[in-house]
Amino acid sequence: MPPWRNILGISAYYHDAAAALVCDGRITAAAQEERFTRKKNDADFPNHAIAACLRQANLTCGQLDAVVFYDKPILKFSRVLETYLAVAPSGWRTFPTVLSNWLGERLDLRGTLRKELPELRTACAILFAEHHQSHAASAFYPSPFNDAAILTIDGVGEWATTTIGLGRGAKIRLIEEMRFPHSVGLLYSAFTDYCGFRINSGEYKLMGLAPYGEPKYAGVIRENLLDLKPDGSFRLNLDYFNFLGGTTMTNGRFHRLFGGPPRRHEEPIEQRHMDVARSIQMVCEELVLGLARRARDVTGCDNLCLAGGVALNCVANGRLLREKMFKRLWIQPAAGDAGGALGAALAAWHSREARTPEADDSMRGSLLGPAYSDDEIEAILKKHNAVHARYSDNELLEKTVQLLADEKVVGWFQGRMEFGPRALGNRSILGDARSPRMQSVMNLKVKFRESFRPFAPIVRRERVADYFELDEDSPYMLLVAPVQTRLHQPLPAGTKGFDLLKAGRSTIPAVTHVDYSARIQTVSREINPRLYDLLLRFEQTTGCGVLVNTSFNVRGEPIVCTPDDAYRCFMNTEMDYLVLGNFIIERLAQPGAKVERRVALQAD
Repeated sequence: MPPWRNILGISAYYHDAAAALVCDGRITAAAQEERFTRKKNDADFPNHAIAACLRQANLTCGQLDAVVFYDKPILKFSRVLETYLAVAPSGWRTFPTVLSNWLGERLDLRGTLRKELPELRTACAILFAEHHQSHAASAFYPSPFNDAAILTIDGVGEWATTTIGLGRGAKIRLIEEMRFPHSVGLLYSAFTDYCGFRINSGEYKLMGLAPYGEPKYAGVIRENLLDLKPDGSFRLNLDYFNFLGGTTMTNGRFHRLFGGPPRRHEEPIEQRHMDVARSIQMVCEELVLGLARRARDVTGCDNLCLAGGVALNCVANGRLLREKMFKRLWIQPAAGDAGGALGAALAAWHSREARTPEADDSMRGSLLGPAYSDDEIEAILKKHNAVHARYSDNELLEKTVQLLADEKVVGWFQGRMEFGPRALGNRSILGDARSPRMQSVMNLKVKFRESFRPFAPIVRRERVADYFELDEDSPYMLLVAPVQTRLHQPLPAGTKGFDLLKAGRSTIPAVTHVDYSARIQTVSREINPRLYDLLLRFEQTTGCGVLVNTSFNVRGEPIVCTPDDAYRCFMNTEMDYLVLGNFIIERLAQPGAKVERRVALQAD
């Protein structure tokens, strides 16, 4: 049997379409379609992402040996059909629309793949992995473990919503599963929708809102919405939900339970919404811990790998780490559907080839997207008639450090684009973590988003324990940990709700959430030498080893991909400076730049 050298993985049609390329067993490239089309969470067939991955490897479609789709459309369609038949006639309003979506490219996916990729050779294998198999493969194969328990938790795949598996060597065996409609992901999404945020993108907001509230409704959720089993599994009480056959996630009974109708997007956030958010976050953490405990019991492993959309709940991940039921955790940075493309490709490779885990992991910081040379960047700047200056590496770092120390907000565009929902230091906006005004400035003047949302710190790996109650690698910003107590500043007595934003909280207030926690990214010189050196020089200059890192985008838009995206985004915000490769651009020096608007730095 001849070896497969080049394998393309694809996810599409639901949300976060993506492509990933594995060449000779090595993760060569991966990217989400949204970054190229500029449509947030773009679900369409990822033609642009595929082209970018192939360019990165200098390949054509005709050189692919296998194309693997991340789930099995026939099984998913059967679940959709059976669900509608089970609840008929209540689903009659939505069923025709759903059916029409399936009676084309989704159902005849083998034909769709041949049509979209006409250069594929006849001999090129077209394969389909199961949804949670793809998640499990994306978590285990890149991990540094030879054997591990694997826990995948999301909304729903074909039928499975949660699986527990065992990875050993090149083999993955899924041992147990929970099935639709009983789902941690759907439960959390129902509350996301109820609190007025968008499903599949607003879950981060719900998690960020939770610390402003009290868990007043946690008992209500446990008693009314869940039937929790001793093995960590559960069943939803479907009397309170409407997602099986209706057009909404929740119903009137659910709304009465939590004191009123769902919040509309434009309506103010009330204390009740904060309390609901805190309550479901607490229950979600308990469910994740119960499932992880079960995974340990049935596998006997000391290592745990996580994937699926719920694995992006970094607060739950941090709690799981602190519980110490496993010696080591590894979480796929593209844990949602985008990462399924990578998992599908890796599963195909390891179905035929052995595996040798790498000492850290094989994602290489998840810096797997396209990169742009200084010559390409300069051509874009000239196209925009941008006023710019080019610096040596040393000069660039020295000037950027001084800008940050002067409380300037800096767009930072370097190297290969990140794969997954987090900006990890190559498509980032940076700021001084010591600044008491930086969180409000970034939220209101740069990101144009809700002022209650926290920002993440970046810190060199060897300095993380000096600032946070964490002494682990956290390269993918997927762990929340407390800020060290010695850095705390006391809150005024009786402060609650959004008034907490006005308090300093710590000596690094821009990255300290209102519960004294932070979503941490550790940086190593091996993975990102330029960002590492920036942090080192900032500490040498200011005495502080922490910077703010947030994604280079504005509310409602994907993270920037190209230098052109970066320049346009920069000019439409009130960022102060843009560092593009070895170029520095001052916004107010640009033709047509708008003078800063002095916005009120306060909570919504």
